[in-house]
Amino acid sequence: MGSRLGGGGFGPPRGRRRAAASADGDAAATPEETADADRDPEARARDICLRALTGTAKTRRQLEELLARKEVPAEAAAAVLDRLGEVGLIDDAAFARAWVDSRQTSRGLSRRALQSELRAKGVDADDAEEALASVDDQDEWDAARRLVARRVSSLRRFDRETAHRRLLGMLARKGYGSGLAGIVVREALDADRDDEEAGAGHAELGLDAFLP
Repeated sequence: MGSRLGGGGFGPPRGRRRAAASADGDAAATPEETADADRDPEARARDICLRALTGTAKTRRQLEELLARKEVPAEAAAAVLDRLGEVGLIDDAAFARAWVDSRQTSRGLSRRALQSELRAKGVDADDAEEALASVDDQDEWDAARRLVARRVSSLRRFDRETAHRRLLGMLARKGYGSGLAGIVVREALDADRDDEEAGAGHAELGLDAFLP
């Protein structure tokens, strides 16, 4: 049987070859994307944005950065982004509201942490402030208490100082200040110690103590 090294008999089938990674970590251009480069730049920019927006919202800044990585001319990118904003496909204010609601509920992040995330995604200060107004002081206290309550029992094997330090560190990573964090952690550790002592007291009494 003759050698097929020159005929492409070995390796990935045609049409399914993966794009090699470029130096910055993005996938190198596929043949389809290379062909796209010869198209009208606004049509290409529109297609890129619509694919990126499928299934998840993006801010204008995120799409601008994506188009820049795809080497779409800035003028064409701006024209397409303006039109997408006019029809409501790009709405940084709505993005910010949904982001705050999701991240505060699911991750328990503080307003400071949420503000930092919104800034990183290119949401302007006014839109971020409006979205963050939905999180009040009580929301932050409640979220911090829930975070600590989920963690405190797993730290019982450590001494109080170590548990205290680890819980403070966890809240700090979520963006909480030392004042609020210190109070919440102290409350949780005191309550957990009381629960442990109560449980130990019941165990010492034995079952007879609960019989009529």
